[in-house]
Amino acid sequence: MQPMKSREFDPLRLDVAAFAKDGGALEGEWPLADLARLAESTLPGTAASAPAVTWRLTGELRAAKGGESQVWLHAAAQATVHLECQRCLKPMTEALDAERSFLFVSGEDAAAELDSDSEDDVLALTRALDARELVEDELLLELPIVPRHDVCPDPIPVATDDLPEEEAPHPFAKLAALKRGGGLPN
Repeated sequence: MQPMKSREFDPLRLDVAAFAKDGGALEGEWPLADLARLAESTLPGTAASAPAVTWRLTGELRAAKGGESQVWLHAAAQATVHLECQRCLKPMTEALDAERSFLFVSGEDAAAELDSDSEDDVLALTRALDARELVEDELLLELPIVPRHDVCPDPIPVATDDLPEEEAPHPFAKLAALKRGGGLPN
């Protein structure tokens, strides 16, 4: 009798239930340019030369109390992207690191109901999950809302025309002089 050969799984058409049942594990790299939405979020022209996105997927079947086993997918991904600092408007590099676990259930309705009641991320079970899309979604969530350097490389220039040339008189100086009984200052 020959030993059973483990199944080959395609991350672009992943049968999540079978992957979890087998305790499957996949890892690899995708060019950043292949993740179009993430590439669009970076500085123009930088996605093609950016380091590859690394990812890892593992499947797990967990025993549930009094019911059928739960299907879990654990995803992790890392990417380095080039963004524009919103403070100095110069290029900056940002390391993204995403890690999340997903519980898969039968049907969209069950997923929506469980997702609202649970702290876990719940998705509807599908026989052909595009894991690249899932990884891209997680990396997009890791992008900073307002990208900026911790310390900008060049000092930010301050416009000098906005500074007053001499100290303006106090707005209530005239009123104070009247109140003291003196005349209005010139």
